[in-house]
Amino acid sequence: MNSPKRLARIAGVLYLVVGIFGAFAEDFVDLKMYAAGNAAATAGNVVANAGLVRLGVVADLFQATVWVFLAMTLSLLLKHVNKSAASAMVVLVAIGTGIVCLNAIFEFEGLRAATGAVNLVALGTAGSNALVLLLLDTQHYGTLIAQIFFGLWLVPLGYLAYKSSGMFPKWLGVLLIVGGVCSLVDLLTLLLVPAFAQKITPDLPGTHHTFVGVILPTIAEISMLVYLLVIGVKTVKPAVRRAALAAIN
Repeated sequence: MNSPKRLARIAGVLYLVVGIFGAFAEDFVDLKMYAAGNAAATAGNVVANAGLVRLGVVADLFQATVWVFLAMTLSLLLKHVNKSAASAMVVLVAIGTGIVCLNAIFEFEGLRAATGAVNLVALGTAGSNALVLLLLDTQHYGTLIAQIFFGLWLVPLGYLAYKSSGMFPKWLGVLLIVGGVCSLVDLLTLLLVPAFAQKITPDLPGTHHTFVGVILPTIAEISMLVYLLVIGVKTVKPAVRRAALAAIN
């Protein structure tokens, strides 16, 4: 059996891998390629950086896969706290992973359309560029939809951390739950009142995220990542655990 500290450190490494490859694929490659509303610029970016797009697709698929193993590892670590919450966390991550992988297909097809791997002569240059933009638009907004699960999985994770009887500090559990809720509020703001969202994020063009939707979830996840890597989990000695149970009973 793996010890709690060993599982926590493994989870920390997996979390770091997800963060690095996810940031590369979604915060660097996608933003470098995608020019919202500009078909010619988007197609030109893809053609000029075809190798980078391929790396971005692979990175996205890789980080999504590792995300599932991260959720499974955290479930093993915390399922004794609440098995239903641990199972819900894994299911939410699995759904989010499916969406991310599907989005990568649209990005890859956009690359094939832009580089001539698909015969689009009948559409002409303008039509071909428009198709590339449509495919990357679909990928871009698909990632936005996946944000539902980027936020939702933090809620059961935060609950498990909060109820972990000292394995994680309660403040970290609260921070994760708040981060998850903020991510969902961010999504609703972007979908229902996009003009307002753009007003409060003037320095983040094309990202389609509000300040609250970026900063608070990021702080929560980085805090969890650092805690897993540096501290792991705090273990309670058996004698202390027995005394605590006796006091409760």
